[in-house]
Amino acid sequence: MTTALITGASSGLGAEFARQLAAQGHGLVLVARDRERLERLAAELRSQAGVEVEVLPADLTDQDQLSAVVGRVSEPTHPIGILVNNAGIGLLHDFDRNPLEDEVRHLRLHVEATMSLCHAALSAMSGRREGRIVNVASIAAYLPRGSYSAAKAWTLSFSRWANLHYRREGILVTALCPGFVHTEFHERMGMTKMFIPPFLWLHAPRVVREGLLDNLRGKAVSIPSRRYKTVALASHVLPRRLLVGPRRRPRRGAIGA
Repeated sequence: MTTALITGASSGLGAEFARQLAAQGHGLVLVARDRERLERLAAELRSQAGVEVEVLPADLTDQDQLSAVVGRVSEPTHPIGILVNNAGIGLLHDFDRNPLEDEVRHLRLHVEATMSLCHAALSAMSGRREGRIVNVASIAAYLPRGSYSAAKAWTLSFSRWANLHYRREGILVTALCPGFVHTEFHERMGMTKMFIPPFLWLHAPRVVREGLLDNLRGKAVSIPSRRYKTVALASHVLPRRLLVGPRRRPRRGAIGA
């Protein structure tokens, strides 16, 4: 078994990736901003799965801290065999209402950090002629939904290309494109969930399980559930104005609401 580095590992999909990969016997490097939560998860996984777990606290929007994680991915003596780019944030308001610095930070996390870590991983994996990368995108990549969709569209497009280009070198690259998932993501951005129909929600274990399986199968894109596969297909034929969707509704009491 190899070592997997997971960003955004302190909660949600990232923590679920850690649990499932640990259960498969992989060692882990857990990356997120919250050291305390990472340490708790690391202790849980060491106890339950008996695997080695490193904790690497980092804010990937900070260049120095991103460079430290890039350095770990590039480390030749303790190689990273699986990279999961999962770290992400959402912005509550429309593009013109968000402070520009928030939009820039959002872009750095979703695009620059993913690109930097993929560059380090692919450079190292090419030399070994093996490796796996899962880039967590979103079904929003298929939809015109502001800068979040635009950033995830980059992740989707890049992963498709990398899957074709690097599979000849034994490297499997997959864009995981879930829809709404029961995690802390929406609460953290201050968005209410009450107006989202229950049938649209997915559970993190299923999303991660299908994403890892599709990655092993060599698929460039993984879209969990038939309902979201239908959304992706519909995005190619329906008028764009029908795909924009409603404005986000702030949770009562949310900052900036």
